[in-house]
Amino acid sequence: MATAVPYRRTFFRLLGFLRPYKWSLLLSIVLAVAAQGASIALIRVTGRVIDEAIVPRDRDVLRLFIALILGLGLLKALLMVGRRFISGRQALGVEYDMRNGLYSHLLRLSFGFYDRHQTGQLMSRATVDLQAVRFFLGYGLIFFFQHVLTIVGVTAIMFWIEWRLALVPLAITPLLVALAYRYSRVSHPVLREVQQKMADVTTVAEENIVGVHVVKAFAQEPQEQRKFQDRSESVFDQSVLANRQRATYVPLLSFVPLLAQAAVLLAGGWMVVHERLTIGEFFEFNIFVTMLIMPLRMLGMWIGQAQRATASGERIFEILDEPEAIASRPGAGELPAGEGRVRFDGVSFAYGAGQPVLDGVDLEIEPGRNVAVIGHTGSGKTTLASLVPRFYDVTAGRVTIDGVDVRDVRLESLRRAIGIVAQDPFLFSATVRENIAFGAPEATDADVARAARLAQAHEFVAELPDGYETVIGERGITLSGGQRQRIAIARALIMNPRILILDDATASVDATTEARIRLGFREAMRGRTTLIIAHRLSTIALADEIVVLDAGRVAARGTHEELLATSDVYREIYEHGLLEREFAERVEARA
Repeated sequence: MATAVPYRRTFFRLLGFLRPYKWSLLLSIVLAVAAQGASIALIRVTGRVIDEAIVPRDRDVLRLFIALILGLGLLKALLMVGRRFISGRQALGVEYDMRNGLYSHLLRLSFGFYDRHQTGQLMSRATVDLQAVRFFLGYGLIFFFQHVLTIVGVTAIMFWIEWRLALVPLAITPLLVALAYRYSRVSHPVLREVQQKMADVTTVAEENIVGVHVVKAFAQEPQEQRKFQDRSESVFDQSVLANRQRATYVPLLSFVPLLAQAAVLLAGGWMVVHERLTIGEFFEFNIFVTMLIMPLRMLGMWIGQAQRATASGERIFEILDEPEAIASRPGAGELPAGEGRVRFDGVSFAYGAGQPVLDGVDLEIEPGRNVAVIGHTGSGKTTLASLVPRFYDVTAGRVTIDGVDVRDVRLESLRRAIGIVAQDPFLFSATVRENIAFGAPEATDADVARAARLAQAHEFVAELPDGYETVIGERGITLSGGQRQRIAIARALIMNPRILILDDATASVDATTEARIRLGFREAMRGRTTLIIAHRLSTIALADEIVVLDAGRVAARGTHEELLATSDVYREIYEHGLLEREFAERVEARA
């Protein structure tokens, strides 16, 4: 991810999320100012009560002032209710916009991004970090403005009452500013590290919840618990450091204003004794000093909140600034009509700056042909198939469909023409119907049932408690591996794709189910260009011809008989497959 940017730039960038809410922000500030104005008026009225009603013992004036105080109190309450309602709605709006923007960007990022980043880290940024930013932009900023305006307004009133006495609390301002600035500088990196370590905890928790079957199968609960405890301890240690800083600076930021309050009591008392200040004005002044101290004391807390929000903002912007490596080019058009001719023209590809996985591949697949791509592990079979729908872009050369470079086609148009069945199918926690119709939301019930029949899934779906409306568990956990695979096959077929990619699509099913699926495949592949990545000899038999990959290059191409006679690599793979099949048959015979 991008390197850390100066936190001031990040802070001002975060303020950009408030742009759609500038009028509500302005209204919140106005209401906050008005509420503080009502508070100042209450203090002024209280001071007048002492000098003009209590000291002269005037009951009529006292009643008048009491009514005025009640009215001002009611006005202040109404202003606070309005401000809190508006700022609360604004906070939720900011969070809504940020979460949708972040999620939208995550969906647009390429496979390469997810190859480099852990799911738990991304989830932490979309939840914990977003909450920190939302709280500050929705509430913290309003309170910050309110406190600043309180400091300015109260200071002006104190100068108006007695300018010489007002100089006393102002004397501590330089020290307070220096402490606040120092706290800001030291807390930011620590709080950022807290957020990072919290994401590490989220990552471990997410992996163990998703992989709970593996953890339990290998009896690794104690080891995983220790791993989680170690990550949690790192968060604890870093949080203790942050709390130590807060425990040092926040009390100092709270104590320094108290020095000013003590000095005001001393100097103000001397002025009252020498009749340079009335008792009411002395009372007002001390309340104003108390009112001034609260924002000054909160200064440290809001600086900490701003630092935490900025640290979270940096982590969010690292994702938002991630370029869309695979995106539709400007001016990209629709995939033109065609029969599904696929061509790899001098294609090379490497993940990052590593050793090329594919090196100068030249391969053309005729329309309607079924081609099996085989090779040893790491030969580049799946990578080759991933370049057709542009999950990755070639390092060199080009991939064309019906004569058009896939990079010149809109991604949505390209991928609508390609049906993919992966080795490890992912199903959503939704109904069977929704999973099958995932790529074709407009599909009718008849379309769904037809695709399920082609994939040999209709019979077992019909036996489910609610048929096609049965909700399957997360990742399809309530279905067997073969059932999940057949649902995934139906999901690909319902799109009526021009090109079909089967990436070891029968690896998770037994021999009987595989035989049934092959019948469906023969019907589904008719009239379509099909790229089959396979290890099983029975699946390879579906192909019209076979391409052998070795070390990222096309080592041979032809029919089964031709390759047996001409390709050592194919002969080795074939003979190994025969041995596996023979071994499996003997084991089944003994059972």
